[in-house]
Amino acid sequence: MSKVLGIDLGTTNSVVAVYIDGEPRIIPNATGQRTTPSMIAIEKDGTILVGPAAKNQQVTNPENTVYSMKRFMGRRHEEVAKEEKIVPYQVVGKAKKYVKIRAGGRLFAPQELSGMLLHEIKRNAEIYIGEPVERAVITVPAYFNDAQRQATIDAGVAAGLKVERIINEPTAAALAYSMERRGNRKLVVFDFGGGTFDLSALEVQGGNFRVLAVHGDTHLGGDDFDQRIIDIVADDFRRRHGIDLRENAMALQRLKEASTEAKCQLSESDEARINMPYVCVDGGNPLHLEYTLTRERFEAVCSDLFESIQRACRVLMAEAQLKASDISDVVLVGGSTRIPRVQQLARDVFNTDALDKSINPDEVVALGAATLGGVLQGDLHNIHLMDVLSHSLGIEAAGGAMRVLVRKNTPIPADVSELFTTPRDNQTSVPINVLEGESKQAMENRPLGVFQLSGIRRAPRGVPRIDVKFIIDADGILSVTATDKDTGKSQNVIITGTCGMDDSEMERVKQTTAAKDAQQDERESTLNLRNHAEKVRADIHEWLRHNNHMIPNRELARIEGVMRKLEKKIEKNDIRGIKSSLKRLDEVSVEFRKAG
Repeated sequence: MSKVLGIDLGTTNSVVAVYIDGEPRIIPNATGQRTTPSMIAIEKDGTILVGPAAKNQQVTNPENTVYSMKRFMGRRHEEVAKEEKIVPYQVVGKAKKYVKIRAGGRLFAPQELSGMLLHEIKRNAEIYIGEPVERAVITVPAYFNDAQRQATIDAGVAAGLKVERIINEPTAAALAYSMERRGNRKLVVFDFGGGTFDLSALEVQGGNFRVLAVHGDTHLGGDDFDQRIIDIVADDFRRRHGIDLRENAMALQRLKEASTEAKCQLSESDEARINMPYVCVDGGNPLHLEYTLTRERFEAVCSDLFESIQRACRVLMAEAQLKASDISDVVLVGGSTRIPRVQQLARDVFNTDALDKSINPDEVVALGAATLGGVLQGDLHNIHLMDVLSHSLGIEAAGGAMRVLVRKNTPIPADVSELFTTPRDNQTSVPINVLEGESKQAMENRPLGVFQLSGIRRAPRGVPRIDVKFIIDADGILSVTATDKDTGKSQNVIITGTCGMDDSEMERVKQTTAAKDAQQDERESTLNLRNHAEKVRADIHEWLRHNNHMIPNRELARIEGVMRKLEKKIEKNDIRGIKSSLKRLDEVSVEFRKAG
């Protein structure tokens, strides 16, 4: 059976693994790295750069280099007010509409950009495995809502992948961890990455993995800690020089990179120095930035973020109906768990000194996804996952209340139905407003979609019987059916396409990806030709250095003339000229090579 990739589509970095030869293995990217920056860049000529190539030019092209797109997938513009302020590129769209990202003079859906990243990951995996790969398990934060999950599936489809399963990141991590630590246990997965914070409580019994509860915050991650450092350093520089570096895209990007590095340094030492020479110019004079950040200062300016983490942990324990003494393992996942204060919070809340970091926190989610891929491949048996719903689902009832049909932390897949009626006399149609969230008020929850059940028999209010059924699959994707019990008429809707991409846009994404493939193949072909030409030039130079006395001066001058033309064509990257010069060089060198 064909291989199934396990992909951790991360906010900052993405990781891919595959179950092969009896174990999950991380697949390195084209540059040999085990993680790939989750970045896409558009150059002036329209060339699309992905991963390491995008990151390498980020400082000089910040407005057209997109990172953290995971934070915008499946989100309406009114939901990303905080996130859009901390990125240098443009996030556009009306308040109630799903956001688009402007880069290179074009508008992209966030999942379109993620699709390009996934396609690059797919290509690298196919090279590593040595065969085409079309199937994948992709992980998402446990607290992702329906639209965000659907957006992730769309990104996989855009990349040419059949998304076999969407699995929650903490569940994937628990799967990888428990394959290493056999036995029965209750554990908490503490997953804190670049853009999201997730918690899951699980019960593991042999090969059975049952999620007890999930909680988290999809607006909280390592990026927010970086932003706090950016703000205090930029505020200090503004006080000293009257210039706000946040208004200069290139300076801001340099400051972001320096702030991220400082945050990492503070995980190992008590202070970090931020040095940025020539950060900007004032009146023709270059200005330099120097700032010393202590761990104490860092923890003080991030105190509210730490408090949010602590509160979320307590909510999880309450919803899972667990005490700290019930927990046998606390597994740390995600790069942001390296922050010492975060680790201390986990120790305090879960009342343990033993935080498990035995598996690389950057890789454990992908390894777990690949393990599930091994099950789907037929290579692993007796592994069973039961996840839970991350948000309550219901419909708007009379009076504007939220009528919950499926509560948060209900095991999935699930199938729930409930009878409703008409609020007015002789009503022949009823709007079904599907909602997601925990508020009792419908307007405070997230609308997933509205559809109309028509053809209801005229009757006094309260008489018609309308059966509303919610079906949630193992990926957490919802479909809704409403049926008039008297007439048998029904209306069905699968809550998909909620992330802002229709079929025509999806087709355009696939065409863009195919064009990028052709572009990349052309670049690789060009690079191979240049490398070949350089080798030919070097070989002939070396041969002439030892054998030029064997060639008549007239022939030698002719050869050297062609060599000079070849060197110029290589410098100009003139592909047609390189091919012509190589052909000419081959013609004039035949005789002297025979002589040699």
